[in-house]
Amino acid sequence: MIQIAVFSDVHGNLPALEAVLADIEKRGIQQKFCLGDLVDFAPWGNEVVEKIRSLNIPCLMGNHDERIAFDIPVFPLSKHSEEETVARFIAIDHSKEYITEVNKKFLSELPFHLKLNYKVGKKHWNIQLLHAGLASNETYLYESENDEVFIHMLEESQSDIVVMGHTHLSFKKYFEAGGWAVNCGSVGRSKEENRLASYLILTLEEEQIFPEIIQIAYPVEETIRGIEESGIPDYYAAFLKNERISVL
Repeated sequence: MIQIAVFSDVHGNLPALEAVLADIEKRGIQQKFCLGDLVDFAPWGNEVVEKIRSLNIPCLMGNHDERIAFDIPVFPLSKHSEEETVARFIAIDHSKEYITEVNKKFLSELPFHLKLNYKVGKKHWNIQLLHAGLASNETYLYESENDEVFIHMLEESQSDIVVMGHTHLSFKKYFEAGGWAVNCGSVGRSKEENRLASYLILTLEEEQIFPEIIQIAYPVEETIRGIEESGIPDYYAAFLKNERISVL
């Protein structure tokens, strides 16, 4: 049996990341992978990047990492409200200003995809890690997506399981033809009602893969206070409280 932990979408939330890493360590899991989006929306973008670097955790380039690394312009998204659009522009500009050049260089060199192959007994398991989609980091794939979309991803990547993040909503789907599609959720900016930090444990046995979504509490008050004391809009503090406020 082999166990690996996969997490994604930390978004500068250091207290949440530290809680997840502590939980993984407590479980004795040595293999850890991050699917990207280390920065934006909470004030510890540099600290999060440096934590990932210091622990040598393999990490993918999320769409926010790419935007900060290469100073890509920000455009409004139709799915966002007016207040979130305003807050998003301010928060991303904050990251562009405060993320160090060393950390921007690190983000710029992250891989887009990562393919893993683990051998358990006589069985080789192929695991495809990606941030959002096979072709784009701006693809939003939810649990409600047609099964054919995920089955095509499994076939195209020649994998037994595809693991993604990006949407901040965890799910796991098994297909009768064989294979899994799993979203590990978000460490630092969960859109699930409980706002808990979410990550994935994959247990690999010779006969099967067993994915388990783990959701844990963290000192969210510390994150809320950190946002309120920074130049990041209070919209993101209210989000963690499940509140709505005006940022205009």
